Formats: sequence, C-alpha cells, structure tokens
Amino acid sequence: MTYPTKKLGEISRIFSGSSAPQDEKCFKNGKYPFVRVFDLSTPRSGTELVETRDYVNELAIMELNLVEAQKGAIVFPKSGASILNNNRAMLGANAYVVSHLSAIEVNEDLAMKNWVYYFLSKFDMGKLVSDPGYPSLNISAIKKIKIPLPPLEIQKQIVERLDKIVEARKLNDGLIQKTDELFQSLLHKELNPAGTAAAKAMAGKKKWKEDKFIVGYTDNEEKVYKIDSPVIIFGDHTRIFKYADFNFTIGADGTQIIIPNPKKFIPKFFYFSMLNLKINNLGYSRHFKLLKTKKLVIPPLQTQKQIVAKLSAVQDYKKQLLGQKSKLKELFDSALAKSMSNNNILINLRM
Repeated sequence: MTYPTKKLGEISRIFSGSSAPQDEKCFKNGKYPFVRVFDLSTPRSGTELVETRDYVNELAIMELNLVEAQKGAIVFPKSGASILNNNRAMLGANAYVVSHLSAIEVNEDLAMKNWVYYFLSKFDMGKLVSDPGYPSLNISAIKKIKIPLPPLEIQKQIVERLDKIVEARKLNDGLIQKTDELFQSLLHKELNPAGTAAAKAMAGKKKWKEDKFIVGYTDNEEKVYKIDSPVIIFGDHTRIFKYADFNFTIGADGTQIIIPNPKKFIPKFFYFSMLNLKINNLGYSRHFKLLKTKKLVIPPLQTQKQIVAKLSAVQDYKKQLLGQKSKLKELFDSALAKSMSNNNILINLRM
C-alpha cells in the first residue's frame, strides 16, 4: 500500500532569512540566536540546533528587521556550495536566520515536524540546483518537493522509532565527550608529580636531552619504517603526536620518528607524556625546538606501567563507544531509508 503525497508548500510555510548584521554593535550583549550556514555544519547530538556561534540584540532586530523562525522550524542552505552538503537542523528555540538559509514551518494539522525533518534528511537538495557553478535554490522549487503523507498516527509511530535511535546516538556522543574529559583529567593527574601516590613515587624531573632519542627520516623519499618496538611519530600536521606499534610509510613532510630510550621509558608512557605537554597549537617549525627545552617526568618503569594501564583503559573504552557510534549511524540510516520509502511505510510498522 502506498500513501498520497503532498507538495511541501501545501503543508508548510517556507521562507528565506535576512542579511547578516555587519556592525559589531548588533551583537553586543546579544541574547537571541542568529543562525548561519556555519552552525548547520557544526557537530551536534540529536536533531535540534540549540546553540549558535552568534547572538544578536534587540537593536539589530529592530533596525534591520531580521527574519525570525519559530522553534521547530527546519533550516537548510539555499545558496552556495553548502547546498550540496545537505545539512539540516531543527531549531531548538526561536531564532533569527541568515539569508543564505531557508526555513520551513510545518502545519502540524497535516504533518509532524519531525516527520518532515526526517524526510528532508534523506532528500538531496542538489537535485533542485539548475547551475552547479552557482548553486542556489528557489523557494518555488522547494515548495514543489513531494512528501508521502500517511495519517498522523502512523507518522507518530515512525517518528518515535527514529527518535529512539537519535536519543541513543545522543547518549553515546555524551559518553564519548565524558570519556575525553576523563582521559584529560587522568592525564594531568597521573603525570603531575604532586598528584597521586603513584606520581609521588616518581624519580623526579629530568631534562629532555636530544641524545636520548633517535630522530630520522626527513629526506625526500618515501620510506617504509619497520619497527621492532613502538615509536612516536612527530610532526604530522593533523595530529602532532601519534603512537605507532605497526610498520608505516612516511614521506618528505617533515615527519620525525622519536624512539624513546627503552632504559628510561615505556613507549606508551612517553607518548602520553608528549600529549601532556600541550604544545599542539604551535607552528610546526617551533615544535621540535620547544620539545628540547621541556622537562619530562621519569618515574620508575613499574609506575609507568600502572599509569599506562589506567590511561589505556580509558582509551579502549572510547574505542568501544566509537564503534557503537558507527553502528548506531548505520542503524539510523537504514531505518530512515526504510521508513521514508512510500511503499514500505506500513510494512516497516509491522516488523
């Protein structure tokens, strides 16, 4: 069985935002969310957009006649290459919207907001772009999008199923964030000589001398580096320090290989010490020079093992959560595709 479709313009109000304020005075002490295209691409948990980068004040609203969208409105890009990213968001509060975005306020006598949001989440807006060189969407074209419209009760059942998966993803993301916070807290605590009993057992601070490490492979040829024990890759521009316990290839990008002195360090403890230095935001050219001036805590090897075990346990738990994150995404994508297929709406309700 299939359900009839309706044009999006028949079940909702569709409009564009307003030009963004340019004067700093429009944002001073601002308390009203101003939604930009940037906000839609910012990672978030759940369907609702509850925080924005910018907030405008009453002066901006009055002088510029900013366009307001109501809580629950669905916003998406209507101009520029960002259309092709198909980012969507449902407003978690009333907000003012930039002109590069369109907003959809659904008439809930005919359809649920979440129903329309989920349908549009799988709809490719790029199909409506006539000139890929200058991507833009016309409101008239958006209004013609056809949406399957089963009775509200069936919409509710399908939305509830999808919402449960979204909530599970939100909780999982929250656990990942808390795990990151726990790791950083433990990293600081365990590597601080004034901290735990284990830390107090450390042998003191030793200045890092260059001759304690082997550093190499900075020539112009790619080389396969076969390792007998773990090393630290230093100088990668996306993540300054990497722990490597596998063979790898590096090229002429300024990458350095640091092999900790096995008489003084367990390799992974050395890696955690590098993370604790917190120098990743400096320019690459300054990194190695700065590291030579740093002091590293060198506890007994047994104490290093204890610290590594604690920190590794947190990292392992995060890996499990990241695996769960991928599985939940696959589950959501599958459920969304099946639920929003016109021919499968009833079939899926009975599964």
